[in-house]
Amino acid sequence: MTETELLRRTFVDFQQMEDFARNPLVMERAEGLYYWDRAGNRYFDAIGGIFVACLGHRHPRVMEAMRRQMDRMTFAPPLHAISDVALEFVDKIAGITPGRLNWVKPFSGGSEAVEAALKFTRQYYKQTGRPHKYKFVSRYFGYHGGTFGAMAASGTGTRKTKFEPHMPGFLKVPPPTYYRDRFSGWDECNRFAARAFEDVIVNEDPETVAAIIVEPIGNTGGIITPTAEYFQILREICDRYDVLLIFDEVITGFGKTGRMFAAETFGVTPDILCVGKGISSGAVPLAAMIAREDLGEAFLGPVQANIQFMHGHTFAGNPLACAAGMAVIDEIVENRLWERAEELGRYLRPRLESLVAQRGVLREVRGKGVLLGVEFSRPGLGHRLKPAALANGLILRVDPDWFAVSPALISTEAQMDELLELIGRSLDAAMG
Repeated sequence: MTETELLRRTFVDFQQMEDFARNPLVMERAEGLYYWDRAGNRYFDAIGGIFVACLGHRHPRVMEAMRRQMDRMTFAPPLHAISDVALEFVDKIAGITPGRLNWVKPFSGGSEAVEAALKFTRQYYKQTGRPHKYKFVSRYFGYHGGTFGAMAASGTGTRKTKFEPHMPGFLKVPPPTYYRDRFSGWDECNRFAARAFEDVIVNEDPETVAAIIVEPIGNTGGIITPTAEYFQILREICDRYDVLLIFDEVITGFGKTGRMFAAETFGVTPDILCVGKGISSGAVPLAAMIAREDLGEAFLGPVQANIQFMHGHTFAGNPLACAAGMAVIDEIVENRLWERAEELGRYLRPRLESLVAQRGVLREVRGKGVLLGVEFSRPGLGHRLKPAALANGLILRVDPDWFAVSPALISTEAQMDELLELIGRSLDAAMG
């Protein structure tokens, strides 16, 4: 079968395969901050694949941990047992999460972790005497995953409409960027946007609302970065109306924002934390849902009570994945790489801002640490930037009106200079 025929028989994420097959990008290997395609062309990976490879590709410590685990066991029987390494992973995660977030269920991907958080929340309220609390409030432009529950919580327009109708019980409010031109300041705008959650809860009846779920920094809307006060208001609203606060940190977790979790960056602890992507630095699929201790205790009881968490996945807590995850955590913690993220962000952000401003197309730079987004003042420029970047050997996260970077925590200043040069060259090509 020819390559074109093969490409027509598979799907690359969000790509029209007729078009992709005309000039396909087929990667062959990766190392550190770089990919190489099968023709030997090198690509600077400015987003860790897709916000995943936080330690770069094929980090030696992670590879060695996986090799050791492969010699012992790569799968445990999920209906009968848990592996020793999965238990170690649970302990490791609980040791780095803020507050009392220490009830851990590992999964294979962020969508699974979010789906579990939604199911966990509904079951929690059902078996603690509040069965009518089932609704979730999230944000437009938010993205929580591709499975049906996670997609219903998302607010990403055309990514959702092809699959409607969605699950009932999911409500949306706009993010603060939606209102920014209507207020004199960003702080005031964020206060208004945060209070919109309360308006929905009150008008829906608090006795029917189970949780608020948000990304601390919203990717699909263009690295939307609210104020710390915004999250403090959300925390107060949730406490007032007996509503759980869920942070989807699949992208923001594991050092990117200048702390281990964005919850710490913004100084607000959620009731449930969903993590993924960087948790294994892309070495193997891994994610986790982490709940507050007292929430988890509501699932303990005798067999006849039938209150165990009614949820599972075949590869949840996979031993090989857990070994990789522990190696990633150890590397970040021992080297305090969240501090490195903050250093790199201080180096990169002003240079990125200056580079785009010099070309007259900058509206705003947003983000924390190494997770940064650039919004264009020229609408639609991203349509030309993405192919121009690939032609220059650069992988970015690009939308029509913005692009994002999230280089590995192990990056050097020299590599940041290389990244800036590639972005400048790509912008010039896109604008030419």
